[in-house]
Amino acid sequence: MENNRNFFITIALSVLILTLWQVFYMNPRIESEREIAQIEAERAEAEKKAQPGTPGAAGTETPAAPAGSVPGLPGTDGTTPAGREQALAVSQRVAIDTPALAGSLNLTGARIDDLRLKDYRLTVDKNSPNIELLNPSALPNGYYAEIGFVGNEATGSVPGPDTVWTVEGNPTLTPDTPVTLSYTNDKGLTFKRTIAVDDGYMFTVTDTVANAGSAPVSLSNYGRVTRFDKPTTASIYVLHEGLIGVTGEEGLQEIDYSTIEDDKLIVPGKSTDGWLGITDKYWAVTLVPSGKQPFQPRFGYFSEGRSRYQSDYLTDAIQVAPGQSATVETQVFAGAKEVARIDAYEIERNIRQFELLIDWGWFYFITKPMFHLIDWLYNLLGNFGLAILATTVVVKAVFFPLANKSYKSMANMKMVQPKMLEIREKYADDKMKQQQAMMELYKTEKINPLAGCWPVLIQIPVFFALYKVLYITIEMRHAPFFGWIQDLAAPDPTSLFNLFGLLPFMVPEYLHIGVWPLIMGVTMFLQMRMNPTPPDPTQAMIFTWMPVIFTFMLASFPAGLVIYWAWNNLLSIIQQGVIMKRQGAKIELWDNLIGLFKKKPSPAE
Repeated sequence: MENNRNFFITIALSVLILTLWQVFYMNPRIESEREIAQIEAERAEAEKKAQPGTPGAAGTETPAAPAGSVPGLPGTDGTTPAGREQALAVSQRVAIDTPALAGSLNLTGARIDDLRLKDYRLTVDKNSPNIELLNPSALPNGYYAEIGFVGNEATGSVPGPDTVWTVEGNPTLTPDTPVTLSYTNDKGLTFKRTIAVDDGYMFTVTDTVANAGSAPVSLSNYGRVTRFDKPTTASIYVLHEGLIGVTGEEGLQEIDYSTIEDDKLIVPGKSTDGWLGITDKYWAVTLVPSGKQPFQPRFGYFSEGRSRYQSDYLTDAIQVAPGQSATVETQVFAGAKEVARIDAYEIERNIRQFELLIDWGWFYFITKPMFHLIDWLYNLLGNFGLAILATTVVVKAVFFPLANKSYKSMANMKMVQPKMLEIREKYADDKMKQQQAMMELYKTEKINPLAGCWPVLIQIPVFFALYKVLYITIEMRHAPFFGWIQDLAAPDPTSLFNLFGLLPFMVPEYLHIGVWPLIMGVTMFLQMRMNPTPPDPTQAMIFTWMPVIFTFMLASFPAGLVIYWAWNNLLSIIQQGVIMKRQGAKIELWDNLIGLFKKKPSPAE
């Protein structure tokens, strides 16, 4: 059938894209994420059982010479491997307790280096350990945020990595009780630091420098986010994980771990606003420097001593006259990248383009509205799976006029099929005249031969936008549907080849075909059988095997995406059937299904 040629070309290209996606991206990602989850769970369980050691066992931190091109910025941290409890016990700490966070503040350096997320766990098991976002630098996965000052001979010792701060008043940091720290050096400078935290993930660090000496002093404020490891799933094309920031004229800067390892140091232009830090798939730690003083942002990888990745900044010099004081305010975000909270911080705290902390991708104008639609429907229906089904209906309604026109054209194509066969027979030996006659027929009957491609072409961008939403947004993480689907962002956990868990053995990844992928394959099979079987053997073979190929490929995709595809197919079958019936075109579904079981005539017959 001439009208099916473009349709099959579109399908073939889609299969190629999905095949490459699965082979080079999906399967490695799933395997690595499973390994990470298992390792993290085992590590957390081991630490839970371990007894806390003595403070001396945790080792010490040794600041090295200044690193990089910005003079005076703290450099490498040394470490002695230790358990988490040992690493925490080696220094005095102030407890952190908020509705969203638990942990402690290290009084040495006033570092935020112990932070757990109360609302998020490693696995869907409600008893699994909470996510540990920040960790002391003595651990292999050390990760922290630090704010300090860079001085000179006139200023004397200023707060840095080794400074031991004194706590004033309340010993626990909560949204209602900020913590005040103080430090006085031998040059008459007194530093007072007030750390406040909201009920989410934003810390506000207010530093006041009072000069009780007889001479003016000049010093700079710095901030850094430092981590010693990197996620195994980093540098995946569909998602940025690594160093990130929005500063100066450059705007958004996304620097992969591999890129910074090669370049060592990336120094954008100076800025008066913006933010910078390190982002993971679901979590991030960022600094928002004060807008009162221009600052120099920097992204680096330092391999001397102990390798680490770092996003940092250094402000221009701050002048403090004798008897006067100066105040610097820095905001530190450390937590989950929840869409509503990130958007609120951008607006309420006037943080430039903070929404870009979530990687919406190039097609954010599709991806982000789709998330908001799903989220709104979730608040209405109470289940993200139902929200995805409802979103499919909304998308169908939006594109109904185009799909309606497409299906009408396809129905008309079926009605003129005898004329098309007649043209082929008449000009069997002259392809040029055959094409000319076909085009004249299309024009006379007002048929668009490309109409059959539109439903597929429309579905592909929506499909990938939904995939992006399922993959990047933390709201979808561990979101359950019904029955065995406890995480819409993960593949269907069942498999046909062990009878969906009845047989006691694990199935290889490439044979992991769950219930929902099978449902999707059946709906796709029925949808394709709505049309006549192509007379061309090659097209007929594609027609037959396409649902099988898609079933195997989509089996490793997020369950939410497979549910969307299956539901979309079912709606398309109903829509196409109604339109064909109204147009008077024959619905080939039942004949095609019966034909599958009919005995095929032998060549002799």
